[in-house]
Amino acid sequence: MDETSWQLQRRLAAVARAGLSAPQLAALAALAPALGALGHAGARELESLGLTTRMARLLTRPDETAIDADLRWLADSRGTLLAAADAAYPPLLRESPDAPAVLYVLGDAAVLADPQIAMVGSRSCTAGGRDTARRFAAWFAKAGLTVTSGLALGIDTASHEGALQGGGASIAVLGCGLDICYPRENRPLFDRIVRQGAVVSEFPPGTEPRPALFPQRNRIIAGLSSGTVVVEAASRSGSLITARLAGSAGREVFALPGSIHNEMARGCHELIRQGAKLVEKPEDVLSELKISLSSQLLAASPAIPSTSPVLDKEYKILLDALAFEPAGIDTLIERTGLNSESITSMLLVLELDGHVAPHPGGRYSRMAEQCN
Repeated sequence: MDETSWQLQRRLAAVARAGLSAPQLAALAALAPALGALGHAGARELESLGLTTRMARLLTRPDETAIDADLRWLADSRGTLLAAADAAYPPLLRESPDAPAVLYVLGDAAVLADPQIAMVGSRSCTAGGRDTARRFAAWFAKAGLTVTSGLALGIDTASHEGALQGGGASIAVLGCGLDICYPRENRPLFDRIVRQGAVVSEFPPGTEPRPALFPQRNRIIAGLSSGTVVVEAASRSGSLITARLAGSAGREVFALPGSIHNEMARGCHELIRQGAKLVEKPEDVLSELKISLSSQLLAASPAIPSTSPVLDKEYKILLDALAFEPAGIDTLIERTGLNSESITSMLLVLELDGHVAPHPGGRYSRMAEQCN
């Protein structure tokens, strides 16, 4: 890297540490072409561009030691520092009024410009919600879409896994520096996404995950994507923040309905009442987005049909009684008229065949059907 490029990287690292938006970076570049004269700009001059006092201070008196560490980490990890003015900066995100000025990227930065669908939902999701997210994401991946989410436990994790299992790419947007995997349990998934997509953050290395940073992370998830699909969400949920940010950015919002008895469906129902598109299968999303698929992609998109054996009458009665919200044995006895021993035995068979999922307290819920 030549001296000019090195100095530009340092300026961009300083911009990232100051937390500028893309419009603020554009105004700054007009003031200090190529950012080379940034050190000569005064704090008041920078504040006249709409920068806060803190931003101006971090730009005029940058922490050179921290910036050195950032650039060493980028070199060691083979990461990329993308500025909003770069041709490789994701075009959809650039359209957002509060797009970050700089992105740190691990993996293939080119996938950030691919057609994307965001998938978000509850960390404390049901087994059925997790299964639905995984199946939807695999379908989207086979249809040629990149699935974007936030690497959180629950629906986010299932969405990333489904996309990778479907042979597609996935993008994880973090609310911390890329040298930190949060949550730590998702380290193997983090590494897979780096190999089959990209992990992204606007925060410099060393930034610890904090609650205040996740809404900022959510706006990037929404801004990167043509639409956001909410699979399960409680009434107060970070997923609803992502959905509202997507709507504010002019992107489509989709929500999967659920049982009125499932607390994790209430956020989705709220979104639907507010105008989100109700979807029951992944094709509904593509139809609304008017994404054109080639015949080759369409041929690849249907999910693999279930190989489970045909269920006899009693098993069908039990499944119909179970529905999708968790229920205990006593409830199932009341609904079906079957005895406890039969129900327990049948539930074991249904669980092994992938039709039901166990929950704490001896309860079970029905799994979502294959997407077709």
